[in-house]
Amino acid sequence: MTKQWKSASVILVSILMAMTVLTACTKSDSGNNNSSSQGAANTEKTNANAGTAEAGSKDPITLRLTAWGAPDEIAAFKKAVAKFESTHSNIKVDFQAISADYDTKLTTMVAGNDEPDVAMMESGTIAYPLAEQGKFLNLQDFLDKDTEITPDALVPNITYSTEPGNVIGIAPGPESFALFYNEDVFKEAGLTPPPAKAADAWTWDEFVEVAKKLTIDNKGKNAAEEGFDPKNIKQFGINLPTWWGSYSNFIYSNGGDFLSEDGKTFGLNQPEAVEAIQKLADLINVYHVAPSPVQAKNIPGTNVALQTKKVAMAFDGQWASTGLAQSKFNYNVGVLPVMKDPMTTVVCGMFSIFKSSKHPQESWELLKALIDPDASLDLITAGTWMPSHKDWYTDAALLSKWTENLDSRPSGYKDAVVDIILNHSHPTPTAYVKNFNKIMDVVNPALDKVWFGKQTAKEAMDSIAAKAQEQVQGRRDVK
Repeated sequence: MTKQWKSASVILVSILMAMTVLTACTKSDSGNNNSSSQGAANTEKTNANAGTAEAGSKDPITLRLTAWGAPDEIAAFKKAVAKFESTHSNIKVDFQAISADYDTKLTTMVAGNDEPDVAMMESGTIAYPLAEQGKFLNLQDFLDKDTEITPDALVPNITYSTEPGNVIGIAPGPESFALFYNEDVFKEAGLTPPPAKAADAWTWDEFVEVAKKLTIDNKGKNAAEEGFDPKNIKQFGINLPTWWGSYSNFIYSNGGDFLSEDGKTFGLNQPEAVEAIQKLADLINVYHVAPSPVQAKNIPGTNVALQTKKVAMAFDGQWASTGLAQSKFNYNVGVLPVMKDPMTTVVCGMFSIFKSSKHPQESWELLKALIDPDASLDLITAGTWMPSHKDWYTDAALLSKWTENLDSRPSGYKDAVVDIILNHSHPTPTAYVKNFNKIMDVVNPALDKVWFGKQTAKEAMDSIAAKAQEQVQGRRDVK
C-alpha cells in the first residue's frame, strides 16, 4: 500500500502516543480473554444479522468506511464501493478518504466512540493496539461461514491474527520485493541480466561481482578494476534501501529472524541475521557498489534512478512497477539474490471491521468487495497492487488479466514476483513480532552505525541486545 511502503520515511516516523513506526503492541492476557468473550457474544449478533440479510431485508443501511491512499488507490476503493452499492440497493457507503495523519484521526474517532464500520489498518501502527483492546470483530467467524471466500482462497501472509483463530484483518493487495534493473545498462556492460526464476537466482557472491562491474566512477572505471575511485561514483551497481522492509528479505533468506522461533528471544544479534546485515552493509562500505546513507539522499526514486543510470539495479517493492512503467525506458525485474534460500517479505495494509458496527454481516460483504481483484483491476494492472485472491495467480485466464501485455509487467515479472510471493514468501515482521515498534526503536540507531561503517553488525546488535530483549513480548499467529 502506498501509505505504508512507498516511502520508508512514512513508515519509520512516530505516529501517535507511543505508536511509533510499526507495531506498538503490549501483551495483555486479560485483554485477550475479554476479546474472546466479546467475540463469542458478537458471533451471535453476526448470525442474527446474517439471517436478516439472507431473508432479503431492504431496510436502508449506511456503512462508514475509512481508508488512506494515493489518488489511484482512492479511486480503486471508490470503484469497489460503487460496485458494492449497485448490488446492495439498500446500502449506502459513507466513504471517508483520509490523506494525512490517518492513524491520529482514526484514534481520535475511536476515543470519541465514533468508529467506522470498516477501516483500513496498518499492522505496524494502529491495528494491533486496537485489536488488543478488543475493538475488532473476529473475521474467522465470517470466513468459516462464507461460501465465496475462505483462508485457502487468499494469497499467503495477508490475513492478520492476534492468536490462532482470531483474524483481525485481511489485505486488499499484497506486496513483495524484487530486483529491478535497467536492461540497457547490462547490454552496454556486456553482462547477463539478473535471472527471474528462483531456481536460477544469483548467489550473494555472484550478485556482488555483477554489482562491482556496474559501479562506475567519473573516469569510467568500475569497482572491480584497479584505480577505481569510490569517492566519485557516477553510477552505482545497486540501490539499497536501509529500512526493515528491505533488509528483512535477506535476513529471512539467510535463515534469520527478528525473534527466536518460540518468540522469547531477540533475534537480530544471532549469527544468521548478523551475517545478512553485515553483507548488506559491505555493499556500501567495503565494495562501494551501493550509496551510503548520505549519498542516498541524492539518489531519486527507483524509476528515475534506473532511467537516468544513477543506479543499474535496485532492491524495491513490486509497487515500483507503476513508476517504472510510466518512465518509458527498458527496465525489467529479476528475483532477489539469495543468501541461503529464495525469499521475499510480504507487506500490505488490511481492512478490519469494528466490533461496534451495528451491521456486521453487511460490513463483511463490503470488506469482501474491497478485496475483490476485479474491483481494483485498474490499480493492479497499473502495477501498484497484486491480487489478494490466489486463483488470480494460478488460473491462466485470471493471471493473464494483470500480467500480460502491460508496461507494468515486464518479461521477468511472473517468475520474479508472482511465483516468489506464492512459493517463497515470509510475513512482514510487523504482523507477528509483538511490540515491534519498541524493539526497532532500540535497533534502528544501532543499525545506523552499521550502515555508516562505524560498527560491524555483530558489534552493533550485541551492544543493544539486552535492551532490545527487554521489549520482546513474543510472536503472534499469522498466515
